[in-house]
Amino acid sequence: MAMTEKKMDAMQGHWVLARLGKRILRPGGMEMTRKMLEKLNVSTDDDVVEFAPGLGYTARLTVAKKPRSYTAVELNEEAAALVRRNVEPAYPALNVVTGNAADTGLPDSYATKVYGEAMLTMQSMEKKDAIVAEAARILKPGGRYGIHEIALQPAEISDEKKREIRHELQMGIRTSVHPLTRREWEELLGRHGMQVEYVYENGMLLLEPKRMIDDEGLWRFLLIQLRMLFNRNARQAVLRMRSCFRKYRRHLTGITIVARKM
Repeated sequence: MAMTEKKMDAMQGHWVLARLGKRILRPGGMEMTRKMLEKLNVSTDDDVVEFAPGLGYTARLTVAKKPRSYTAVELNEEAAALVRRNVEPAYPALNVVTGNAADTGLPDSYATKVYGEAMLTMQSMEKKDAIVAEAARILKPGGRYGIHEIALQPAEISDEKKREIRHELQMGIRTSVHPLTRREWEELLGRHGMQVEYVYENGMLLLEPKRMIDDEGLWRFLLIQLRMLFNRNARQAVLRMRSCFRKYRRHLTGITIVARKM
């Protein structure tokens, strides 16, 4: 699809970045994704489910570990087609379910490992609960659930400041954004029978040059900059997002949590 000015201006932030060529779209970057996968410890004995795999970067890392099965749950067929295109060549047994992460249609105790990145943050509290409940339902007892999201800090941040940050993020990213504090993320998992085993936080530096080079490599970073140079609306969208992240740098962090189903 051509990157027209009008389309770029109306797109949600993560799709603007994807169309510019950015592959790593997670709040804590590649480092945090790798830490989450390390603690999930996927092996050949695992049945893995990923919620909202997006472009399939983490999926490729996962299937490289040759799990017994890997299932992607994507909301619409267009996104599901992206996953098939990017993952199936490396893992022909790929299973893609087109559906909602809150109601996957998968059987009870279907998986030993479930994870999702940068998707719970965009949901209301009610929807967060529904998605985590679904993860708990499809997990076998003792199975692990990993998340990689945006967190607010410090723990005692005021409700007024939370509302301000959420509003500014929504304006900057062009989509609904409802991050929680670390304690609130842990409480969310705990409500659904999950015992937190691992937590790691990393700066919300998604659009900072050093993080982009670390995540994408120098040449892809330069390519993204070149594409921004020739697309004014895309450039403005990226600068708007980066300005918001910088404004609230003290209050935003990437967070990954891995918990075990009791």
